[in-house]
Amino acid sequence: MSSAPPPASIPHDVGGLDSPAPAGLRPGRLGVAAIMFFVIAAVAPMAAVIGASPVVFSANGATAPLVYLLAALLFAVFSVGYVAMSRHISNAGGFVAYIARGLGAKVATAAAGVAVLAYTALQAALWSQFSVFGNQLISDKLGIDIPTWVLMFGALAIVTALTIIGVDVSLKVLGVLVALEIAAFVILDVAIIASGGASGNSLAAFDPSNLVGPGIGIAFLFCITCFTGFEATVVFSEEAKDRHRTIPRAVYGSIGFIGIFYALTTWAVGNSVGNTNVQSAATEDPAGFIFAVATTEVGPWLSTTMEVLVVTSFLAMLIGFQNMFARYLYALGRAGALPNRLGIANPKTSTPAVAAACVGVTLALVLIAFVLAGADPITVTFSWLLSLGTVALIAILTFAAISVVAFFARTKVETNIWKTRIAPGCAATGFAVVIYLALTNYGVLLGGQGGTAQWLLLLIPAFAVLGFSWAVFRPSIDFEAELV
Repeated sequence: MSSAPPPASIPHDVGGLDSPAPAGLRPGRLGVAAIMFFVIAAVAPMAAVIGASPVVFSANGATAPLVYLLAALLFAVFSVGYVAMSRHISNAGGFVAYIARGLGAKVATAAAGVAVLAYTALQAALWSQFSVFGNQLISDKLGIDIPTWVLMFGALAIVTALTIIGVDVSLKVLGVLVALEIAAFVILDVAIIASGGASGNSLAAFDPSNLVGPGIGIAFLFCITCFTGFEATVVFSEEAKDRHRTIPRAVYGSIGFIGIFYALTTWAVGNSVGNTNVQSAATEDPAGFIFAVATTEVGPWLSTTMEVLVVTSFLAMLIGFQNMFARYLYALGRAGALPNRLGIANPKTSTPAVAAACVGVTLALVLIAFVLAGADPITVTFSWLLSLGTVALIAILTFAAISVVAFFARTKVETNIWKTRIAPGCAATGFAVVIYLALTNYGVLLGGQGGTAQWLLLLIPAFAVLGFSWAVFRPSIDFEAELV
């Protein structure tokens, strides 16, 4: 492991005084596999398949695998322009850095406000869901009823500590957890393919003529939510080895792996139940749908193992998310969009320790508010915040795609029309359609709820306006999008 690089200076002053040069993130520590681990962990394939695939099956029947592939295709098309632009940008600020180069610092700071809202809401939602799953697992298997809030805040403290300690420790934990959850599904998939299931390894799920139906919008929306965490490929770019090679490979490798994993697993599950029966089976018992297939095809031991792994999958996802979000705040602090202290890395570990601690404290405060309000951890805290975070994140992706077009139109540093206009333009249109689907089906995202939860959507424009106004008030904000 190389020693930490010399401290980098901050290009703006704070409070009229020159700021001391902070330690930076350590470049060259993460290869393709390491970055892919963070992306896959943030996506949480175990939790995504068990939680989202029953909804996709219920909405659009046996064609769930094809819908997952279409979602992967949208991210792949988006990545064409993003990868081309990544050759000219390296910044831990995620897509905000891209928006800054394409649409300007004011729009980027508005996007930064929405990004902070999105990742805070998403993580708080997932912590709430984790606490319920953990409580149920311990209660069912050990007969001990530990309050959900004790599990939630205890695990939050541990994950925050791992994030503060550094990316190397987090990677070791992620490597084990991600490998275990993928192995469980490999066993299930192989068992179903070997037996043929009820449909005899039918390929009907990939027939485009069966794709369009009344539930395609909901199915596609939920498939898109299974790719949250994709932005980790950008956020860890400053720490990548030979980023011009590592980032593109990590991007396409992550999308390819996740898309194929989802498609293969849902194809196998659909064949196990039967293409004509899978929609009704997923609708009748969404919570136990995948576990029932595992019990039938392999045995109760795999179902029990998956019940444990779904909880560890949440931990892996939250470790990935908190490492990513800490680097987001680090970049925003360094740029002057947030307090400058957040933009200083630990000189010994080269990790954004202050930003990581800030993430943990912020999440704790949000969750404490919901706990003290007596909110149900699933129907309120999880449902409300996940829906809000999902819409906010898709909005950022839309603006990131638009910024790619704007960047290349202005700089002319790339001339390939597919990379600079067509692909990012198609991606922007695609994500705009997803926003439309999310807003028109917001009640479904909320589990049939409405009322107060829908008013939370106003936080998205509110945070955007706050960010834009702050950039107007503070013109010295510099996202340092071009690093050497």
